[in-house]
Amino acid sequence: MADATEAAASTPLLDIDGARATIRLNRPRHLNRLQPDDLDALLNLFDRIEADPAVRVLVLTGTGRAFSAGYDLGSIAERAANAQEQTAGSAFELVVNRLEDLAIPSICRINGGVYGGSTDLALACDFRIGVDACEMFMPAARLGLHYYKSGIARYVSRLGADNAKKLFLTAQKIGAPEMLRIGYLTAMVPAEALDEEVDQLAAILAGNAPVAMRGMKRAIAEFARGKLDEDAADRRHRDSMRSAEIKEGIKAFAEKRPPKFGC
Repeated sequence: MADATEAAASTPLLDIDGARATIRLNRPRHLNRLQPDDLDALLNLFDRIEADPAVRVLVLTGTGRAFSAGYDLGSIAERAANAQEQTAGSAFELVVNRLEDLAIPSICRINGGVYGGSTDLALACDFRIGVDACEMFMPAARLGLHYYKSGIARYVSRLGADNAKKLFLTAQKIGAPEMLRIGYLTAMVPAEALDEEVDQLAAILAGNAPVAMRGMKRAIAEFARGKLDEDAADRRHRDSMRSAEIKEGIKAFAEKRPPKFGC
């Protein structure tokens, strides 16, 4: 069984079904620990998804019993020994920041444990739905690693400074109820209800106005970073008032039917 699982391991897999794209981390024998090749693959998949106007929402998940064990520590150690630690750290940070800035909304389907750098990968998604048996921990303080600044900023902006301190400085593991309490999880469900919860949210997001969502997602991210481009946000607001989306949205509301937004 282990040999079959290992043989099936690969870089992340992409499936597109209508308006929904699903990326699945696929190294289950090693709890979907991310390798350098996975980082390149993820960047390519993000580009493919954004280039497809029919895709309205991304779901990111893992194969097997964990979401991800984070970035391969062996790769970090090897690069550090070769005085290339900056390259290793920058490569992972680039992937996480790219996910956060993805034009379409994203959902992390947390099917199990989420550890190390993958806690930041999940946090870069707009929504995180996890099973009630999931857990997380950030071991940077145990490893002697000063985490990259955009990851710390994400923790602080999403979870608050006190929770970021607890997770980074104690390196303690927390379970799903605590993940929900601090705002790491958007929703917590039994394992048998995970797909239904993800499907419902994905359908809602896929049915909303894509251009308006893209602009509001960008504005929210800029507010969170304290770097709002006010002129661009104002321009997007004015444009939306004359857009085909708002015309369809108002018409659908008056006719009491779901809107049908074009690509």
